[in-house]
Amino acid sequence: MNSPLGIAIFAPSSGPLDDSVIQRGLLKLEELGFSVHNYYQPEQRYQRFGASDAQRAAQIHMAAENPDVQIVMALRGGYGLSRLLPELDFQRLAESGKCFVGHSDFTAFQLALLAKTGSASFTGPMLCDDFTRTETSDFTIDSFLNSLRADRHAVSFSSAGGLDIKVTGKLWGSNLAMLTHLIGTPYFPDVEGGILFVEDIAEHPYRVERMMLQLHYAGILQKQKAIVFGDFSGYQLGANDNGYNFDEMLRYLRATIPVPMLTGLPFGHIKDKATLVFGADAELSCVDGQAEIRMPGWPALK
Repeated sequence: MNSPLGIAIFAPSSGPLDDSVIQRGLLKLEELGFSVHNYYQPEQRYQRFGASDAQRAAQIHMAAENPDVQIVMALRGGYGLSRLLPELDFQRLAESGKCFVGHSDFTAFQLALLAKTGSASFTGPMLCDDFTRTETSDFTIDSFLNSLRADRHAVSFSSAGGLDIKVTGKLWGSNLAMLTHLIGTPYFPDVEGGILFVEDIAEHPYRVERMMLQLHYAGILQKQKAIVFGDFSGYQLGANDNGYNFDEMLRYLRATIPVPMLTGLPFGHIKDKATLVFGADAELSCVDGQAEIRMPGWPALK
């Protein structure tokens, strides 16, 4: 970087599981060349949240208004952003020109920002655990930095199933639980002809199927050009599943929902995660099991 990019850390959802690792993450960001502005204050912790609702909403607005900040990154996910949605000035946040980044519970913010303003954001790493790990992921960091620096950003991956496809559309989605949570609210964007990507953690395949069917029955999936599955892990199968697993669930969805489905996107609650531009006009292609999502024309930070 020619000059340090300012990155603000704020706590929109749950507080950290271990406050002692926060400094490690902040130092890692500084080592990567960022000028760090930390809005999280441990003394403001309230119940399971990083701060009270009013304080957490104020953190987002203060970070967006800071002229020395170009990137606003969530501390972590968990739960709590749903409480803030009515209190956030999305137009003001969009006009700030900041790059908002996070995943998991942060999906609620990204969906609302897109629905209210049409503005893009970054689905990518958060301070916890992506920068607080004792051994950080080079893949995660490289993908994040490339999304900031490059005029064209792309993510490549292997996709099982032999599906060949080439489509263009708005890239959106992320955490499946948050997607289904906001259906029917003013915070859910109406995306037609999009490329929907989904992921989740500790959700049994039948719960994934149930949420996907909810999106299907609501008429949302039929409007998409493709669905791309990221990581779904952390669940346990039981004897009563009797052969029903993620692959069988996916087989059922492919037979039920008339939209091409790809798997293997390196994104989710995992150590090695790609950064995606949520709300960008994207190109998805897959030939002989090798897939790529290209996000051309994104205005890189200088």
